[in-house]
Amino acid sequence: MSLVPAFELGLWNAWIFVLLGLLVGPVVGSLIDKEAMKKAHVRPPYSKTEEITERVFTLLWIASMVYSIFLPLKLGTAWFYVGLPICFLALVMNLMAGVAFATTALDEPVTKGVYRISRHPADFGGFLLYVGIGIACASWIFLLCAVLWISLFHIVLPTEERFCLEKYGDAYREYMNRTPRWIGMPKSGAK
Repeated sequence: MSLVPAFELGLWNAWIFVLLGLLVGPVVGSLIDKEAMKKAHVRPPYSKTEEITERVFTLLWIASMVYSIFLPLKLGTAWFYVGLPICFLALVMNLMAGVAFATTALDEPVTKGVYRISRHPADFGGFLLYVGIGIACASWIFLLCAVLWISLFHIVLPTEERFCLEKYGDAYREYMNRTPRWIGMPKSGAK
């Protein structure tokens, strides 16, 4: 991993994984049930801090998408072979999250499939995808984006969870009590 990242336009660049990450969950989910996927795009009311955080996240996301067009994969290196399975794990996780959303009734919280092991598997999948891309491209910038990504989510996700508590009540509260926010992390202790 070099201090000055590579910057060249090419077919075998990180944009391949970024594009797959954008498409896999939502596209498959909408093929199953378009109405259920609308539930995935409901935005809770954010405070001013959360609104700013959301805007910073969006700018980071757009900048990383543009950067991925110019970031070559380190094909044939150990970096690539370590990052590749992490990227595929992230894509599978996002695919499973999209299917779970699409196959859950609109008046119920999504608690099946990969949502049994994490309350935010698609967000965690996005984090893993950035980690995998950062490793596969030997890019400390993409790894930094992954850390920023997960840090910004810690500011916004409590609002989304409060929104779900208001919408689904005790069903979501029970779900929060048995399911950790992130895979492998202790439960939040929601009451």
